[in-house]
Amino acid sequence: MNKNTGKELVDLHVHTSYSDGVFPPERVVQEALRLGLKAVAITDHDCVDGIEPSIDAARDTSLEIIPGVEISSVKKDTEIHILGYFIDWRETALVKKLREIRENRVERIIEMLDRLKEHGVEISLDKVLAKITTGSVGRMHLARVMVEQNVVGTLAETFEKYIGDDKPCYAPHKRVDYRDAIKLIRNAGGVPVLAHPGTMGKDEYIPDYVKAGLRGIEVFHTRHRPGVSDAYTALSKKYGLLVTGGSDCHGTGKNEILMGKVEVGYDIVEKLREEAEKIRETRK
Repeated sequence: MNKNTGKELVDLHVHTSYSDGVFPPERVVQEALRLGLKAVAITDHDCVDGIEPSIDAARDTSLEIIPGVEISSVKKDTEIHILGYFIDWRETALVKKLREIRENRVERIIEMLDRLKEHGVEISLDKVLAKITTGSVGRMHLARVMVEQNVVGTLAETFEKYIGDDKPCYAPHKRVDYRDAIKLIRNAGGVPVLAHPGTMGKDEYIPDYVKAGLRGIEVFHTRHRPGVSDAYTALSKKYGLLVTGGSDCHGTGKNEILMGKVEVGYDIVEKLREEAEKIRETRK
């Protein structure tokens, strides 16, 4: 319980070490309990492997784990991240497609390693893959190896100089179509929500996402200023979408622990749960 607001607070956007977060599920649970959160959603990139360990770690505690995912997708040339809440993370089609996406992620890392080599930086693929035991490999794993090999001094510098969007060694995802990402989530009984739209732009695409089955917008996010959140609140009302929010915590992977930095009430969890039940009823 947050002493300042009197609300039961949650964080609906948390990554573990099963994708590009630094904290393993056990540490995620410890941090959430330390902050007094009532629930966290595990939303690893293109991966659901961290959900069950998180549930196990939270067993016999006051913390609720919401099974989720963040799927990298695309509309035209714009990268779109779709969050899924209350998914059946064992659903066969979802598991199979996420496995394919993760294989594409390895190919992406190989392409970035080739580009780094052209810029005089030699990094072994084995060293990058050694950063994960299971789950989804990403740029953050590569960045950590670059820091360890003294290519740069900080994680932020790897993105600023080499592998950030539009930087010389960046390589894009082979992403799924946004309609397929939304369908995957809905077919797994989950609620599809547009992640951090203020960081991606292209708000004119939102009606197309809604037509494809989108049911919410991540209005509150650590990179959304108050005015941005106000604008997306208005868009949520316009299109009849749920309002959600989360920190996008990667442990210490973004130089600070963001968990709990965005104040979101438990009432949003209840609305998402109700929406998931409606989606499952529709599928029946």
